[in-house]
Amino acid sequence: MKRILICGANGLLGQRLALLLSTQTEYEVLSTSHHRSFVHDNRLLDYTQLDITRKGDVKSLVSSFQPTVLINAAAATNVDWCETHREEAWRVNVVGVENLIEAARKVGAKLIHLSTDYVFDGKAGPYSEEDRPNPISYYGKSKLAAENALRIADVPFAILRTIVVYGHGINIKQNFPLWVLKSLQEGKPIRCAKDQISNPTQVSDLALAVIRVFEMNRDGLYHVCGSERLSRYEFALRVAEVFGLDASLISRVLSSDLQQSAPRPMVTGFITLKAESQLGLKLMDTTQGLTLMKRERQTAKDH
Repeated sequence: MKRILICGANGLLGQRLALLLSTQTEYEVLSTSHHRSFVHDNRLLDYTQLDITRKGDVKSLVSSFQPTVLINAAAATNVDWCETHREEAWRVNVVGVENLIEAARKVGAKLIHLSTDYVFDGKAGPYSEEDRPNPISYYGKSKLAAENALRIADVPFAILRTIVVYGHGINIKQNFPLWVLKSLQEGKPIRCAKDQISNPTQVSDLALAVIRVFEMNRDGLYHVCGSERLSRYEFALRVAEVFGLDASLISRVLSSDLQQSAPRPMVTGFITLKAESQLGLKLMDTTQGLTLMKRERQTAKDH
């Protein structure tokens, strides 16, 4: 029986993985995050608190659970926060991963790690797996350092880089479409960058990619993102359209007008041919992804 340890299980992707895998009888799944309780507590899924930055805790949990696969969906992902809290960001995004690598090596587990388009400088997107990273923010640098730690470690691993993950979850950090949705529902005007261009990713697609990686026993690097490339401004308009909200509240600005503390790679996006062909993925466009998110929110409300 495959034993799967999920780190970061209270995040959007972690929640989705825990739910999808809990329906499969051939897996024994243990979900963890640094919170005391699990958002899916009502579902009687196995959960324990784990802070990946605490080496001793990681070591003892992994050696007692003996996972076959370790999925790391834990990270400090707030780009501006990482820029101003570098030590803490490094601890979570790099030291945490080094702790997982060491623990995985001891039990012979495969490590599946999530990374980001922010490892690129955004001057020449869309990027393939062969393109050379050149991060311009501290967040991007910490994520690249974690990738490099994995590459030189002697553990079987896969890295899935992704972009602007969105979808429905419980008590999740506010992602871009959720922020747009909340603002428009409250009738607040918002400003969105027309020069930040990328492929937003529906969490269902990403979760499926992670599962396929260990089911098909794939290794190495995969780029996984939605099939449509658009600016943050266009993305916000699409949210308004799918949810039937007032698009006139959305104004188009340049990134420089937003005064964000961390620099952003302007034009990213991925070439996803490798993931599509090797993992058998059919990736959603933005309208499909947002429509699914809307339906899931509705279903959650009705229950």
